[in-house]
Amino acid sequence: MRFTLGQEERLKSKKLIGKLYEEGKSIKVFPLRMVYVPAKQEMKFPVQVGVSVPKRNFKKAADRNRIKRLLREVYRKEKQVVYDGVKEPYVFMISYIAKDEWKYADLEHKMKKLLTLFLAETSKDEK
Repeated sequence: MRFTLGQEERLKSKKLIGKLYEEGKSIKVFPLRMVYVPAKQEMKFPVQVGVSVPKRNFKKAADRNRIKRLLREVYRKEKQVVYDGVKEPYVFMISYIAKDEWKYADLEHKMKKLLTLFLAETSKDEK
């Protein structure tokens, strides 16, 4: 498997994002929050992901963009865990909820925890 995060793997559909926040389930591992929902349509990849950083916490666009770039990079390196664990396609959004910027190594550790918690939740839902 290639460790890339291509256009098809990114969540961009406004309909899906709306559905995600209306019907989705949420899990948290501070400073990250994931909202997820099973995808109904067939997708090329088992998961589509989006990242968000609230303007309320980071006023400067440069700060928000840096954190989004870090989140995408951390997810890109850890996505193999999710790809191996999910049985049906999912759509999820990862939000950064802290008020200050965390270091890359700490974010990497928290992302691993978040993704394993996601797999535990989805396997519990499938049973």
